[in-house]
Amino acid sequence: MGRIITLTTDFGLADGFVGTMKGVILSINPNATIVDITHDIAPQNVEQGGFLFANAVKYFPADTIHVVVVDPGVGSARRAIVLKAGETVFVAPDNGVLSLAIDNRRLEMGDSISHLQSPVQAVHLTKPSYWLPRVSNTFHGRDIFAPVAAHLSLGVPLQALGDPIEDWVRLSSCAAAFRAGNEIVGRVVHIDRFGNAITNVSAEMLVAMDRTRINVRIAGRQVHGIKGTYADAAIGQMIALIGSARQLEVALRDGNAAAALGSRIGDEVILMLDID
Repeated sequence: MGRIITLTTDFGLADGFVGTMKGVILSINPNATIVDITHDIAPQNVEQGGFLFANAVKYFPADTIHVVVVDPGVGSARRAIVLKAGETVFVAPDNGVLSLAIDNRRLEMGDSISHLQSPVQAVHLTKPSYWLPRVSNTFHGRDIFAPVAAHLSLGVPLQALGDPIEDWVRLSSCAAAFRAGNEIVGRVVHIDRFGNAITNVSAEMLVAMDRTRINVRIAGRQVHGIKGTYADAAIGQMIALIGSARQLEVALRDGNAAAALGSRIGDEVILMLDID
């Protein structure tokens, strides 16, 4: 069975961890198709991992198996889980890294009737027969998550992997930005390789606003107006725009906005209308 298995981790590519996980998967199912989403999540940054993964997951076939390993609690009492939403399966530590992907899926499905037709099933992974024979306290990506994903790709049913649960962790910090009076308050949730500071302020929040009159305050600086594309700014100019993930981002034309601003993941971002 050539089912797709994606990998999202904070492992990087220097140490061989990702390749080892792929080896485990292919040893169990040589016909699996493995796709890397990203391995450049900042170490232990569950929220950033959840954000980047959620932006990518919607573009995969419905029956994809997604493995997400951003796991600062590895070896602790935190659970290893599988969630199934419709045909899509998610394998991850129970630390909230799947929250945004599941929430986005529910929004895209539409009304509550659709939700009831396709509820999220959750299982605590408690069956070592589907893990590697020896389990390290520090590498569950190799020893638990990769083999479980491979067995799922061969048709092993969810119920065979462990015990059903309903209290899987939702990460409240993954929530969208919010309105406070005349302002929208959000945060930087990712800095991409170009230095663009990507926020959790969605395009939908700006629908009723005049984008030419919005001021964006970030890291002690103010950027006026929401532009359409990077080319709308002069070289060296700071610019705010809606990026490909339909989230507000702050960029520096032909430069690195995060470095210029001293901005980091978690920084507050405030949008307000310019009142003449």
